[in-house]
Amino acid sequence: MRLLLDTHTFLWWDSQPSKLPAKVLALCEDTQNEMFLSVASIWEMQIKHQLGKLELHLPLDKLVSEQVQKNAIQILPIQTAHVLGVADLPDVHKDPFDRLLIAQANVEKMVFLSGDGVFKHYPVQIIW
Repeated sequence: MRLLLDTHTFLWWDSQPSKLPAKVLALCEDTQNEMFLSVASIWEMQIKHQLGKLELHLPLDKLVSEQVQKNAIQILPIQTAHVLGVADLPDVHKDPFDRLLIAQANVEKMVFLSGDGVFKHYPVQIIW
């Protein structure tokens, strides 16, 4: 299964795996699954960290690098098709990072791992 991690899913898997539902943690730890982290999530974490809204236990570049190596997470770049895919989404909320992540999951035919309830209002395959 190809799985796209929501930003909080990535952070919890790294630092607080007990916050993840058992099913989600099992999916993350199953080496048969392909795990992806979007550049949009890295961008979001960088912005929130700079604004003092996100505390990290490592510098972001080291955190991402460590998780890429430790858990075979692949970095998903932002492509034109992802950005254009945002136009097909209903106007549920305005968070540009969330909307881009949903578009990426749809365009790349990935399952989105997120506990954010707002995503149930979008046409995206989600587990949580």
